[in-house]
Amino acid sequence: MSDHSEAPVVPVEAYEPPYYAAVFTAVRTPDQSGFSETNARMEDLVKDIPGFLGMDHAQTPGGLGITVAYFRDAEALTQWRGNAEHRAAQQRGRAEWYQSYTLHVAKVERSHGFVLASAPQSPAAG
Repeated sequence: MSDHSEAPVVPVEAYEPPYYAAVFTAVRTPDQSGFSETNARMEDLVKDIPGFLGMDHAQTPGGLGITVAYFRDAEALTQWRGNAEHRAAQQRGRAEWYQSYTLHVAKVERSHGFVLASAPQSPAAG
């Protein structure tokens, strides 16, 4: 959802299934007044939902944005969906910020990850 260029770029870890993924894919309008502030607020709010596992973001040069939010169970996802501030942000998004979007919710049945081991450090030259 937001650009945290100072944060390391890593995907959300693979959790033990089952859990849920909400995939939000959008094309935004040219006028993004207030979007960044609202987006930052939504990121802060969702972190307070018990069962929220994390979020991945990607943006294409052509303007297609993809956010995947992961939730431990359907109850956590339902709590986020029903949050009053989130619902207000959704309404504003439809009115001002999104040209189009889709939302897909899926139950994750398989998950795994990979991290490249660090290259061995060479001893400092003496």
